[in-house]
Amino acid sequence: TKVGRSPDLGSDYFWSCVQLEPSADDYDYGCNCKEGTCLCFFLFSPFFQSQSKCKLALYSPFSSSSLRIFSLEDGSVADKFHKWHNGGGTLHESASIDSTALVEVGAVVHSESIVGPNVRIGSGTIVGPSVTIAHSTNIGYNVALSNCCIGDSCVIHNGVCIGQDGFGFYVDGDGNMIKKPQMLNVIIGNNVEIGANTCIDRGSWRDTVIGDNSKIDNLVQIGHNVVIGKNCLLCGQVGIAGSATIGDYVTMGGRVAIRDHVSIISKVRLAAASCVTKDIKEPGDYGGFPAISIHQWRRQVASRCQALG
Repeated sequence: TKVGRSPDLGSDYFWSCVQLEPSADDYDYGCNCKEGTCLCFFLFSPFFQSQSKCKLALYSPFSSSSLRIFSLEDGSVADKFHKWHNGGGTLHESASIDSTALVEVGAVVHSESIVGPNVRIGSGTIVGPSVTIAHSTNIGYNVALSNCCIGDSCVIHNGVCIGQDGFGFYVDGDGNMIKKPQMLNVIIGNNVEIGANTCIDRGSWRDTVIGDNSKIDNLVQIGHNVVIGKNCLLCGQVGIAGSATIGDYVTMGGRVAIRDHVSIISKVRLAAASCVTKDIKEPGDYGGFPAISIHQWRRQVASRCQALG
């Protein structure tokens, strides 16, 4: 099995090379081929065997492109990947990695990436091209990192996706949805913790930023161009739409929703299930849909309860 980056399809595409007999017709989206006719591939497998001819299974973890299969005559791209001595993972020859970093079997570090001292990268994680991970950061299993810079002493839990393109479209003259380019990055500060299966999109007109010491729970969605300040706390299932700006020391309860392009000043607390539809310019506690001062919201709830008897 060989692993590499497609030279023709850009840095978001990676390939795993598998031997198939007699053709790719028996191969589907996984190991759905006749017993004994193929080496059931594990995408980005770190194990290398000399094969001059094989089929190419192409998949992009950072886009919606479907899996494709075609022939590969020259495995020279794969030869640029090597087994890492500490953990058995795979890295590109152009990657810069500290000797103390642990890259587990099944993890791949791609070209021009930088991995600092005492970093741990769990099995199944893909570190895309030109990603930077600073010292003492712990990356869990099956994490996808692209177009991002991660600070010191961060904790990235299993299944997190950082740096994929944002959800941006425009309508052309024929009424069709056309995707807008999302060419910028995600910047993660120091001592940030990101919970399992959280997604953070890269920016289009400015970088998406998570400030130092902020803590993000599981299943949080952070859209493109969002800027979150320092020491913020985001509970599970928070959703922040694109281009929102969040100050420092902001706390969001579970399932809080933030509209696109709004600004929230520092030292704001939002009750669970609140929805922010306009700028919040004064520090304090807020709740409801749309979010208002927590005292006003409680009075409204109390009056409704009285009206209902």
